[in-house]
Amino acid sequence: MKPKSEISQELYKMMLDRGYQERFCDLVTQNLNTDFTAQRMIFYLSHYSELPEGEIVDEMLAILSDRNQIIQKKRLEHSNAVYNEYLNSKMRNS
Repeated sequence: MKPKSEISQELYKMMLDRGYQERFCDLVTQNLNTDFTAQRMIFYLSHYSELPEGEIVDEMLAILSDRNQIIQKKRLEHSNAVYNEYLNSKMRNS
């Protein structure tokens, strides 16, 4: 598994300071182990003083879903760019 980023470690400490169990904090930050995902969770948590664990899990899943959609979009954009380059080179050589 990828090591936790600096911001992910900050999220871990923030959650511990708010009284969440160590194991729960570890599971959340194992999944939100990039600066992008951890920062989004920190932003979410900063709007609340206390949240049930279930709401944190729901937000974690939403963040991961958004991240996966962004990754998929980037892959499709790259594939499209490669295909367009192929078509352009084919037209130049005709």
